[in-house]
Amino acid sequence: MTITSALRKFLSGVARANSCVLTLCFLLLPLSLQASAQNESQAPFSITTFELENGLRVILSEDYSLPLISVAVAYNVGSINELPNKTGLAYLMENLMFQGSRNIGTMQHINFIQRIGGTLNAVTFEDRTIFYQTVPSNQLALVLWLESDRMMGLDIDAQKVARTRSNLIREIQQRKASDPYFDTNLYFDSLLYPSETYSHPVIGEEADLRELTLEEVENFYSTYYTPNNAVLCITGNFQRRKATALVNKYFSSIPKGEAIPAITLEGHKNGEDTEKTIKNYTAKSPAFHLGYRISSPDSNDFYTLTIIEYILLRGKSSRLYKKLMLKDFTARQLNGGIETKKNLATFKIFVRSNTQTMMERSQKTVFSEFDDLRSNLIDEDELNRAKNMFKRNYVNRYTRLVDRALFLTEAFLSNRSSVDTATELQRYLAVTPSAVIGIANRYFHKGRVLLNIKLK
Repeated sequence: MTITSALRKFLSGVARANSCVLTLCFLLLPLSLQASAQNESQAPFSITTFELENGLRVILSEDYSLPLISVAVAYNVGSINELPNKTGLAYLMENLMFQGSRNIGTMQHINFIQRIGGTLNAVTFEDRTIFYQTVPSNQLALVLWLESDRMMGLDIDAQKVARTRSNLIREIQQRKASDPYFDTNLYFDSLLYPSETYSHPVIGEEADLRELTLEEVENFYSTYYTPNNAVLCITGNFQRRKATALVNKYFSSIPKGEAIPAITLEGHKNGEDTEKTIKNYTAKSPAFHLGYRISSPDSNDFYTLTIIEYILLRGKSSRLYKKLMLKDFTARQLNGGIETKKNLATFKIFVRSNTQTMMERSQKTVFSEFDDLRSNLIDEDELNRAKNMFKRNYVNRYTRLVDRALFLTEAFLSNRSSVDTATELQRYLAVTPSAVIGIANRYFHKGRVLLNIKLK
């Protein structure tokens, strides 16, 4: 996957935050063994990339507007790297990474960051795990030391694994208790995706977590949490030469890991419509899941599919929100959008209604809107509203240092090529009414997966 496709994948799940619009465009340069600086005339901030001998890829992006820096370390591993009946390993590892390493005690990483007024977080996806923090700019050395120490030698023992596993099992139980549609969503994914590689939850299955051994956890860490399977990104107020020296100081001595095991990723299988109905004994409202298998995130079709997502689902002016939530009042809850998992993408919608009759009316409305997209050219004004909302969200991803760091690590986890994001944005904004009707007929004509949820 190129940076172009990684960008599309990243933007398909952008946060819907309201913040000032800032025009940003920059050129991502390919990685090389020598640092390469961005031409300042081409972008409002620079990007320097280099690679250490142990395979760690490094991205530096200076921004002197605030006395802050954000540091993100992303590992190219997630739930799709788990073996059958070993689910939850990636999420377990995310939590274990805060349980101490060679020179840092349990939870001390968090304490160090909070004591200097910083913030931190971590997140695990199907295909990546990211740790990130924002701190005062004079604390870069501390953050790099903390991150390098747990990359070099995490302190894993049976007691820590048992304690973390118990916490995750409790979290699964709490999620199921608070979300009556938790299990139906998992069942829906099993219908929508081609294999367990994609369909099992990132958090893991409770039964699998109980059976994980210390040896399996250690092997997962030593295999995937290596410098040659990671990307380090620093954004903010720092001096490039000093930051480069610190990166070399703390990370260059970490040994390169073994070759990362290849995984076989199945593609979508085209087929006829699938419809199932199940009874949910914990839900208080009937609902339905609807999904379509769409093109890979690196396909040119993805530009138009993303705009269709905005036409149907994004914002109060979107078609489904207006009709289901504001006009007909047939839905109590409406969620959905494009979901990407490595080389696969799906278009998902979840609707919950007060009564069975309202649910059926909501379902007819959703089908009617897809039919309309396939049959009639969209009005230019409506299309432009969707594009403008997309553009605002696109631009807002770079207003904060931490968001920029997350994007850059996400992009560089894929195969590398340069891309001009101004040109990339124009490809979304160039989507035409005829493109919408063509893509709608290609992906929303057949092969839908529908799961109806009825009460007991």
